[in-house]
Amino acid sequence: MDNVSRYPFFQQAYFVNDLEASVKKWSSLFGAGPFRIAAHHQTDRFHYRGQDIEADVSYAFGYLGDIMIQFIQQHDDKPSIYRDMFEKGQEGFHHVAVLVHDFEDEYQRMINLGFVDACRLYADEVDAAYFDTREVNNCFTELHGDPINILGRWAIMKRAHDLWQPGDDCFMTIEGH
Repeated sequence: MDNVSRYPFFQQAYFVNDLEASVKKWSSLFGAGPFRIAAHHQTDRFHYRGQDIEADVSYAFGYLGDIMIQFIQQHDDKPSIYRDMFEKGQEGFHHVAVLVHDFEDEYQRMINLGFVDACRLYADEVDAAYFDTREVNNCFTELHGDPINILGRWAIMKRAHDLWQPGDDCFMTIEGH
C-alpha cells in the first residue's frame, strides 16, 4: 500500500479557545515552549474545500522535546477545517503534520489514497495542505513543505526550547518574523 509512513510526525496540533492560556498551561505542566504567536495569520493563497473561504485564525508554535506543538484559535464563525471538528467553545486535538520535501508528489499521493483535500494554502513561502483523514486517525493530516526559511525558523525555535528553563518566559519573538 502506498502511504506517507516514510515521514515521521513532526507536529501535533490542538484547537483551543485561548492561545495564551494554553501556552501557559502546557509550559507549566509539560515544560513545552517557548512559543511563538502568529496572530491573525494571513496567507498568499488559500482554499477551504474548494472555496475561497479563509477563517481568521491565530497560531502558537513551540516545542515539547522533538515534537512541535501548535495551538490554533479561530476568531470568527467562518467554515474551516477547525469548525469541521469543533463547534464554538469546544477544544481538542486537531491534526498531525508531516514535513515533506516534494510537496506536489506527496499531495498527489494523498489524493491517490482517496483522501479529501480539505484545505490548501501558501504562506511564508511554503505550501501546506490538510487532508481529512478522520476515518483513519480521528483527525486531519497536514502535509507541510520544507523550504529553508521555515527549517531555519524552526531550528531557532527548537534551540530556544532546548535552552529553555522553568521560570523563563513561555513566549518568544523571532526578529524579522
